[in-house]
Amino acid sequence: MLPQQSIVAVLEPGYTDYAPERESLAPLGISVLSIPAERDAADNLKDRNVVALLVRERPCRKVVMDACPNLKAIVRYGVGVDNIDLAEATERKIYVANIPDYATNEVSDHAVALYLAVARRIITRDTEVRRGLWGIGQGQIITGHRGATLGLIGFGRIARATWARFKALDFARALVTDPALTPEAAVTLGVDVAPLDRICAEADVLSLHAPLTDATRHLLDDRAIRLMKPTAILINVGRGGLVDEQALAAALNERRIFGAGIDVFEVEPPAQDNPLLSTPNTVVSDHTGWYSEASVRHLQTHAADELVRVLSGKTPLNWVNRW
Repeated sequence: MLPQQSIVAVLEPGYTDYAPERESLAPLGISVLSIPAERDAADNLKDRNVVALLVRERPCRKVVMDACPNLKAIVRYGVGVDNIDLAEATERKIYVANIPDYATNEVSDHAVALYLAVARRIITRDTEVRRGLWGIGQGQIITGHRGATLGLIGFGRIARATWARFKALDFARALVTDPALTPEAAVTLGVDVAPLDRICAEADVLSLHAPLTDATRHLLDDRAIRLMKPTAILINVGRGGLVDEQALAAALNERRIFGAGIDVFEVEPPAQDNPLLSTPNTVVSDHTGWYSEASVRHLQTHAADELVRVLSGKTPLNWVNRW
């Protein structure tokens, strides 16, 4: 039995409105409350009969759960759950769920868009033409990657869609590392399993799609980056913490790699003195690879569906912290 005047709280920043969530939860007599980013989450959740939380990037740690003694579920608007204290939620028997099948096309498209912008020097060419420069030609080389090798760190839905797109650009092979990928599945999917060092050394484009965990934090450190080709491009649409940003900035400034396309940062938004904001041939975006209006609708609708399951006494379809 749910407490009277039960509430689902959204820890913003989130979306322009929460009509899908309200429509799905109204038959259960549950209202939706949004907590703006500038307000302290724990203070604003106390004494409100909060039975579930919806979160994007804001941390959901013990202090937030302490403020919600009736909490039954936390649903992440997205795939990664590194901002949620899974151990604490599991100990309290709070279901944590994510939406793993959203934005596959959007993020893989964004990875390719970042690659093309870096490889073809689109941003720097645009700036130079606007300044009156023309015919730059071989003064700033463009190597081309037909028949090249794509390296993929992580090989889930988005990475697989990314490989399909790079194949259409005439990339010849993909080297992949993912603990969940079996050799048999790799053969079926047409990729080669390889250790990280080999991928760094052989990839013409290295695209990051792994979750952020203690094991993957700074997976691309100074040592790994020094293995990369001087013509290589690094694309990160996964998590900022996968890369040692100082080491990557040094490699770019010293022209030890060709360029980088970065959609995610260790700290978001990045500080203005973040070194990647001033490195050569680096294209950045504001963690927007996931976005389209279609992906927003998918996220909100499916997140609400997961909450309805839990609050109706069922288990979520995409249950992350199973016990």
